[in-house]
Amino acid sequence: MDAPSNPNVSTPPDPTTTVKDAHMYEAYVVDTAAGALVGLVALLSVLKTASWQRRTASAAPDLRIVWTFLLFYAGDVANVLVLVTVATGLYCLTIHKGLQQVPAFLPLNPQEDKHFVTYVVCAFALKAVQLLHQLMVQLSVDVFFIDWEKPRTAASRTAAGAAHQKRDLLPVSIWRTYFVANEWNELQTVRKIRPTFQILAVLFFLKALGFWEYTVREPWPPSECPQQEGPPSYSPTVRFGLAATLWLGIGLVQVIFTVFYEICVEDKIRHFVDLCSMSNISVLLLAQRCFGYYIHGRSVHGHADTNMEEMNNNLRREAESLCGQRGLLPSTEIQTFQVALSTRLRSQYDRIRESFATRYGPARLTDPGSVSRWEQNIRAYHAMNFFLASIIDHVHPDMDYYVRDKLALERIMGVEFLEPIEKSIFYNDKAHSFSDALFYGHESTLLSFDAFFFCVVDLACRNFVLAGLLTYSERFAVFSGGRT
Repeated sequence: MDAPSNPNVSTPPDPTTTVKDAHMYEAYVVDTAAGALVGLVALLSVLKTASWQRRTASAAPDLRIVWTFLLFYAGDVANVLVLVTVATGLYCLTIHKGLQQVPAFLPLNPQEDKHFVTYVVCAFALKAVQLLHQLMVQLSVDVFFIDWEKPRTAASRTAAGAAHQKRDLLPVSIWRTYFVANEWNELQTVRKIRPTFQILAVLFFLKALGFWEYTVREPWPPSECPQQEGPPSYSPTVRFGLAATLWLGIGLVQVIFTVFYEICVEDKIRHFVDLCSMSNISVLLLAQRCFGYYIHGRSVHGHADTNMEEMNNNLRREAESLCGQRGLLPSTEIQTFQVALSTRLRSQYDRIRESFATRYGPARLTDPGSVSRWEQNIRAYHAMNFFLASIIDHVHPDMDYYVRDKLALERIMGVEFLEPIEKSIFYNDKAHSFSDALFYGHESTLLSFDAFFFCVVDLACRNFVLAGLLTYSERFAVFSGGRT
């Protein structure tokens, strides 16, 4: 005889229903977080676009501003999706894989995996757009090297006799400018990490140390269950979480190591500024039409085209504080600045720049047309060098400038509150932010792009080694595109 049922005793919930509800809730949380953050970063993109509009001196909104906003927004949405996907993958890796009932908490069907993989692919696509935008900006930077060296006199004997001497002006050597320009070109693709070491380290943890076994759906590693038939079943969410966490973690360790290495051993960015001072060369970088960076490399000794003995004497005098300091302003050492140019100064700059004769393809000096173009470019170079040097020396009152510090809010927001209407503004920049015109200043974008490239290839092929090889090949394509 069956026992009567007690209506006060609750029936245990179905485990399958509970797990399904948990997955629906997790998907809801991920979608909600992504949607909310994507809406918030639109304000950040608007701020970046407004700053870009002021720096380019755009008078009225046009299609360029809309296009720029979409590019900024694509990069900001990519950062949001990177945060959401990496956090979700890491959550599944650290929480779900630590429980006993592992298969119950991982995605139950391919449709749930496809939902997460869609987020990953979208993040990778938008990261690619962000990287291409950065490459376009870097390739469009206008660079001019200001040579402060003046012709020097030398005594030369004439044919009339040894006693009669004539003082001639020695031409200024161009090799110092070539050398500084070559060093700037070498800095284009310098990064805070070593990409080759990054790939080898990630593959070492995944394959050599067997971390890949944590990506299977089964609660036991494949090495502990040799009787299992068929290949193991992988969880794309956990597989992505493991690979992305390793990649970003190893990259972060390299960045921290680079910071200490630059403090204790060598800092290529600061050494470039020292090289400019040694060469008596200043550098003007214009990333936008009316905004850029200035490196003041004017030698405190007046000249740098000299012999080794005089160069050593100059360095000794500078070490013993027997001469002035290297800064733009008297008795200061600040040599790097962010510059906001007035439209009048930029217009004069453009007029001189237009006089340069451009020609695509190799030029032959034997071609009469090439000779005339070379002469025109030489005259334009000297005119530009004289104009920019006179600007720095406050020769033109109608195109003058003044130096000030940026406000803390200006540095945080990345904007300039003052508009350079009558005078240009030079902002003191102790952080050497001219590295923003290089790969060096965009390590987070490059690191996250490489991580997602590696993960997307692995999710498509289920092969970490192949993903590492393709990422290694992709690195050369990006590096060659970043050189000018």
